[in-house]
Amino acid sequence: MSFTIAEIAEALGTQAFGDQSLRVTRPAAPAAAGVDDLALAMSKDYADALRASTARAAIVWDGADWEDMGLEAAIRVPRARLAMAHLTQAFDPRPAPTGVHPTAVIDPSAHIGADVSIGPFVVLGAQVTIGDGSIVEAHVSVGHGSTLGRNCWLHAGSRVGRNCWFGNGVILQPNASVGADGFSYTTAGLSNEERAYQSMGRTRMEPPEDGYRHRIHSLGGVIFGDDVEVGANSCVDAGTIQPTRVGRGTKIDSIVMVGHNCQIGEDTLLCGQVGVAGSTTIGDRCVLGGKVGTRDHVTIGNDVVLGGGTNLFVDAPDGSFMMGSPALEMPAHRVREKAIRRLPAALDDVAALKKQVPSERAGD
Repeated sequence: MSFTIAEIAEALGTQAFGDQSLRVTRPAAPAAAGVDDLALAMSKDYADALRASTARAAIVWDGADWEDMGLEAAIRVPRARLAMAHLTQAFDPRPAPTGVHPTAVIDPSAHIGADVSIGPFVVLGAQVTIGDGSIVEAHVSVGHGSTLGRNCWLHAGSRVGRNCWFGNGVILQPNASVGADGFSYTTAGLSNEERAYQSMGRTRMEPPEDGYRHRIHSLGGVIFGDDVEVGANSCVDAGTIQPTRVGRGTKIDSIVMVGHNCQIGEDTLLCGQVGVAGSTTIGDRCVLGGKVGTRDHVTIGNDVVLGGGTNLFVDAPDGSFMMGSPALEMPAHRVREKAIRRLPAALDDVAALKKQVPSERAGD
């Protein structure tokens, strides 16, 4: 695979300079770029490495003097990460359709669209629909009554439970699980967790008369909008009665847990090791940093950012930036952190003052 500099510039929606007919075969870091590579030097920090390389062409930062760095051609980009997105998409095309592998087990009632790839040892249940152009890789299973839209891509070992519905362009990375039953149980009487919450620790727990956990089944399935992506080893549980929903364009990182009945909006990011407890509502364009955890039934508004490691126990209003455990809006969080850092010195001051004040017993 190779592209001309002109083709790449057009794909990036930006301007090229120099010999635009020059062809490159792959993107590369400046220090490792060869004569047929496209060096990615989208920051001034890479200028020296680019000069020392044998690269003839590069993507450079806006305003870079590409000729001074010995290049024959260059593409300038104003926003490096956006350029990276378009560039990697161009160099990583979808594979051509391969049809159905002979080891796949497909129920006779399943419907397979046009130009579909079904890999080895795939299992498709009854009344499953696979949309046109979709890729279902090896060892994937799709449960009874589930539907995939057009151009979905289920990577090896991913699982889709029963009664799930995916829009177009959904991607599941390896071993992702969508539509498993939620973690939902109840006891005949008040459970220990219910009694603990009622007493707030004022009374100690005693063994209940009947502590057996009765299983609540998940009948609601999962609904994904278009272009949702779920990372490797992440789980999105089915709703109890109504479906768990994830809106268009939302991206879920690896090792993330989304509990049953959650409602997640559009263009939201859930980063690695996030845990979203059941029945949480998350708005549009939110970002939950790594290791964020929420309690159940909280509501996170639109355009909310939760910094890494945040534990959210209350609702988060629209547009807020929160951090810490328990979560506070950033100005209050910073005040709290500063106070904690000053606490050892403050305790030393108190101890010194106590030594200067005679005790009542000494006065007697």
